Amino acid sequence: MPHSQPTIQQHPALSIAPDEFARRRRQLMKMAGPDAVVLIATAPERMRNADAAWPYRQDSDFHYLSGFPEPDAVLALLPGRQHGETVLFCRERDPERERWHGESIGTERAVADYGMDDAFPIDDIDDILPGMIEGRGRVYCHFGREPQFDAQLLGWMRRLRQLRGGGVVPKEFVALGHLLHDLRLYKSRAELKLMRASAAIAAEAHLAAMALARAGRHEYEVEAELLRVMRTRGAVAAFPPIVAGGVNACTMHYQANRASLKNGDMLLIDAGAELECYASDISRSFPINGRFSREQRALYEVVLTAQLAAIDEVQPGRSYNTPHDVAVHVITEGLCALGLLKSAPAEAIAEGSYKRFFPAKTSHWLGLDVHDVGDYRVDGEPRLLEPGMVLTVEPGIYIAPDDMSVPEAWRGIGIRIEDDVAVMRDGNEVLTAAVPRDPDAIEALLAGRR
Repeated sequence: MPHSQPTIQQHPALSIAPDEFARRRRQLMKMAGPDAVVLIATAPERMRNADAAWPYRQDSDFHYLSGFPEPDAVLALLPGRQHGETVLFCRERDPERERWHGESIGTERAVADYGMDDAFPIDDIDDILPGMIEGRGRVYCHFGREPQFDAQLLGWMRRLRQLRGGGVVPKEFVALGHLLHDLRLYKSRAELKLMRASAAIAAEAHLAAMALARAGRHEYEVEAELLRVMRTRGAVAAFPPIVAGGVNACTMHYQANRASLKNGDMLLIDAGAELECYASDISRSFPINGRFSREQRALYEVVLTAQLAAIDEVQPGRSYNTPHDVAVHVITEGLCALGLLKSAPAEAIAEGSYKRFFPAKTSHWLGLDVHDVGDYRVDGEPRLLEPGMVLTVEPGIYIAPDDMSVPEAWRGIGIRIEDDVAVMRDGNEVLTAAVPRDPDAIEALLAGRR
């Protein structure tokens, strides 16, 4: 793909604007009610081993409400507070620390650049926050997610009870996820713009990986090419890439990425980019030598037909389950037609025998997390799709290498085709269509490898 793919560095307009973060906070406070307080902490810094830290990644909910990128901070939303409803506790500027770790944002910039009404040093939170909570009826938070934050929260409640005259302690602790995650399910125009950019980077990475993948190379070399393109475009991997050659593709979440690529095998790549915390997720399966075998092509065409039929069902007003149900029907009919399932399609679906070859669901929500938040069922019924929702569509067929119920030529073939699909007012938009899916187009692309 051309080198002019949109990235944050090239197009700062892709970033979410401060007024959108403010709008989200207002919306959440309105849902929580005037007597509530919303408390949310950043993700902690995590150590890989000894004193080596993992690259820091902000908590998705905290990012959604603030855009604030640093650890060691707490956001308090206080509806109706006279001196400002949005309060951030964060690290103070510290020249000695900054000499080692780089510049911090600090309390002044938290207000000036991130739209907070007020900001205080995180070291003062135990003295300041309990007084802000006093008199409120409910606390919305992620209780049970981070033990350290839970302990802090209980400490604030104890301190509140010990205030002179006895503070009025909130009577209810309510899970924040139900309110907040429903907001996150509906993507704004700015979010969709970022997700298109993330998808474009992932698509470029997949095309580069397809060009590199040849017999004799290793799975980790293909992984390195995926990561090279993502980093070159200012993104990171949304999850550890799956690069699964031959029988490895039959392991759903294969991650070793150490095997050599063999002539005659297929290669399954499942990889996505993360740009400004927004994820993409693409899977493609293709023959390493550039030509499908008869069995590979037959299975591939069944999966592709199922995927295209499932994508057609991603429409406003349709059930979330419908794409999966359609994919199951198409794949089961295909497996029966190929003689890999011995019963009639209706019987194979009723008894679930198709699951031996297609054990997974077809979709998941996509956004700030790869498996994004949002209920799949509402009042016990599958959720209806609405504009702004984004989901993957990823049917597959996986025939275990030791499955003696099928002829040997079919064994050890794993195929998944995955795209990111946004629900639009008038249908859908496939965000990841830049990577070919048609088998003839794939063979033509691979024939052009140098």
